[in-house]
Amino acid sequence: MNAKGEDEKIIESILFSASEPISLEQIRKITGLSNRKIEDAIERLMERYNRSEDSPMEILRIGNKFVMQLKEGYADKARKVAKPEIPPDILKTLALIAYHQPIRQADLRKMIGPKVYEHVDFLIEKKLINSKKLGTTELLTTSSYFPEYFGIESRHPEEIREFLAKKMRIK
Repeated sequence: MNAKGEDEKIIESILFSASEPISLEQIRKITGLSNRKIEDAIERLMERYNRSEDSPMEILRIGNKFVMQLKEGYADKARKVAKPEIPPDILKTLALIAYHQPIRQADLRKMIGPKVYEHVDFLIEKKLINSKKLGTTELLTTSSYFPEYFGIESRHPEEIREFLAKKMRIK
């Protein structure tokens, strides 16, 4: 096999194995390949996966990082067997924060009850939300890592709301 094909397979295996979006710099440190070789290989992989109807996978650029993931039509089925990293009740709390941001923790508590404190601690630990002191409560917003984690192309709250509304079919 030629070096070009081997480089592509190595990068494909890295994208497949990464638990979160990965940057060119991270790939370069792992492989020792030049940015140009990495970019060329990713372009070829994107062409192969994203334009092919034979593959349930796709490779997306999110900011300056890349992620290999299941295409939407297949992800729904796969979720039935995949263990969620974020429990469903905490995911609902995160969706409320993302949709209503910025939101006071006191207002969120009125919506979901005292479990909010545990949920917020979990989400801060996962670096998905930011918390800033606001009087006797906290002001909650999504973090800069939130869009990357969920494969959303924007960091703007309005566009995150739009994405969530579409995903959750909120009118």
